[in-house]
Amino acid sequence: MRLGATLVHLTGAPPFAVAGWARRLAGAGYESLWTPELIGRGDLVPDPFVTLAAAAAATESESGADPVALGTATVQVPLHHPAELAHRIRSLALVCGDRLTVGLSPGSTAADFAALDRDYLGRFGTFTTNLTRIRRLLADGRDERAVLAPDGLGAGHPPLLLGSWGAQVERAAREFDGWLASGYRRTPDQIIAALHRFRAAGGGRAVVCTVPAGPDLGRTAEVLHRYADAGFDDAVVLFDPAGPNPERVRACYP
Repeated sequence: MRLGATLVHLTGAPPFAVAGWARRLAGAGYESLWTPELIGRGDLVPDPFVTLAAAAAATESESGADPVALGTATVQVPLHHPAELAHRIRSLALVCGDRLTVGLSPGSTAADFAALDRDYLGRFGTFTTNLTRIRRLLADGRDERAVLAPDGLGAGHPPLLLGSWGAQVERAAREFDGWLASGYRRTPDQIIAALHRFRAAGGGRAVVCTVPAGPDLGRTAEVLHRYADAGFDDAVVLFDPAGPNPERVRACYP
């Protein structure tokens, strides 16, 4: 199982200086760097597209080594116009190249929708409707209503993972390149049980994100090894503002 790291705090701390933090995490041996989209919850969590563009530039390999992978976990599709979101994804893909994975979700928190005057209760229907158009604009660069890119311009269609729960776990297996589980909202037992459903439905890549890495490194190591033994492809740790430092967390899962 590959080990990644979250580039931001979710609550209770000021933002990291992204470029330096990304370089530190890559230097410590984290194989991927991820960031969510959160807005209107009282803490500044930097925009994922800005954050990943900065991280991409800061971690570009000059030695021939494989550069660290980058991903969103997740972008809330109903908060965006589909053409605008497809344009932003294509733009980020040009910066990150094949290092980019895009995690998408219907959203889960009403405050984000209220901040942007979006319909929270209708988010699942909006997600499905908008996703159809986004996929086409990523694949072709155009549809009947918009031309986002000239014919033949590549780098527009990174792998798409679904971050969601319930019946959406099987949907991730059927319709997406993989599944993102939130280690922040669910217990390891719940997440591993859902992973079995994902695999039974034929799912591919499975990533457990925002795995809390608190002061108890023994507990962190235990949880990470449980996820590895269960068959997750990636785990992404979330650092507590109070520590420990990322080098110590990385060392607990060599």
